[in-house]
Amino acid sequence: MSAATTRSRTARTPVPDRLCAEAVDLARAAAEEAAAPGVVGEHVGLVSEGDRVVTHFFECQEPGYRGWRWAVTVARASRAKNVTLDETVLLPGSDALLAPEWVPWSERLRPGDMGPGDLLPTESDDLRLEPGYTGEDEPLPNSAVAEMSEEMADIVDVEDAELTTRPATTSRGSIAAVAEELGMRRARVLSRYGLHTAADRWDEGFGAKTPMAQAAPASCVTCAFLVPLAGSLKQAFGVCANEFGPADGHVVSLSYGCGGHSEAAVMPKPPKPAPHALDTMQVDEYPLRPARDSGSVPTEPDTPTEDLGHS
Repeated sequence: MSAATTRSRTARTPVPDRLCAEAVDLARAAAEEAAAPGVVGEHVGLVSEGDRVVTHFFECQEPGYRGWRWAVTVARASRAKNVTLDETVLLPGSDALLAPEWVPWSERLRPGDMGPGDLLPTESDDLRLEPGYTGEDEPLPNSAVAEMSEEMADIVDVEDAELTTRPATTSRGSIAAVAEELGMRRARVLSRYGLHTAADRWDEGFGAKTPMAQAAPASCVTCAFLVPLAGSLKQAFGVCANEFGPADGHVVSLSYGCGGHSEAAVMPKPPKPAPHALDTMQVDEYPLRPARDSGSVPTEPDTPTEDLGHS
């Protein structure tokens, strides 16, 4: 049992060959030849790569290569006493300073990186897009669909000629004109995948799970500032039109909300004051003495004043 255990350990971690392990000077000379003068540091260890194959490690003192090590592999043939050089490489250690992982240029762009004059090429097989209507699939001239389109175009042109004179454009009765009016005459349109990714992105920025929506008194579906979208997106998204809201001009989910909800806190109307009882727009005249015929006391006594003892 002891011999089996020894053999299993030897198979997993072979003992370094003595001659290869002692070839430190040969490994250092190879590292100094591959590197610049004075950048090969102290010998920091060795690893047995297999039978009579050992890798020596030296510190790298090159500026900017902190934690890197020169790895020199030496080997010895069976029953040979001479150690030969295998390879010399510079390898990062556990605490080495590494460059970030390389990212293709098509994946480096982030929202907000584009500026005026920048062009963003779109791949021909972009999963977010799919072919639209370009007119290449027009019906054949002899088909029934083409005949119906021509008859419809003639009728529409006659009706429009009675109202106004239009410039020469694509006939309204044709399939291309209908597609153009519906906004579908584009080389490529948004695919279902592109629609779903955009919806997920919008919901992540202005959705029900955001802190603003969690603290909102109501959702955007009942807000007067919400402008619904067209098509299938109107079932879940709209555009915020509240200039004081945090999502003004952004596509928001119907379940999103903020403190700027139109019905959250309606300010009461100011009370209307009662009309004045005194008319201040008209001047009232107040005489200093009452009129002669305005009172019940006669202006002249019936008897002489001397008889009554008055002067």
